[in-house]
Amino acid sequence: MKKLFPLQHVMGYVSSLILSVVALTVLFFDMSFGMQMTVLLVCAIIQMSVQLFVFMHIGETGSKTSLYTNIAYALFVGIVTIFGTLFTMIWGYQ
Repeated sequence: MKKLFPLQHVMGYVSSLILSVVALTVLFFDMSFGMQMTVLLVCAIIQMSVQLFVFMHIGETGSKTSLYTNIAYALFVGIVTIFGTLFTMIWGYQ
């Protein structure tokens, strides 16, 4: 039964929730701008690592081609999401 329970996925989910709460606390504490950006950047890098290794299974394949394809796809989706958001929210999509 222990092999059937996805402990790694549950721990990844819990750590994602904790990192989101830590990033949210930046709003509630009176910190300098530099400290806020440092906390958010560290949380973002750790969150990215959790997503890549736990949920996208980056470390579970022996093929380097598959590894680089997955990373390129993740970067593509991230860039499209960021610039799509900027396009619709800031640059006045009409």
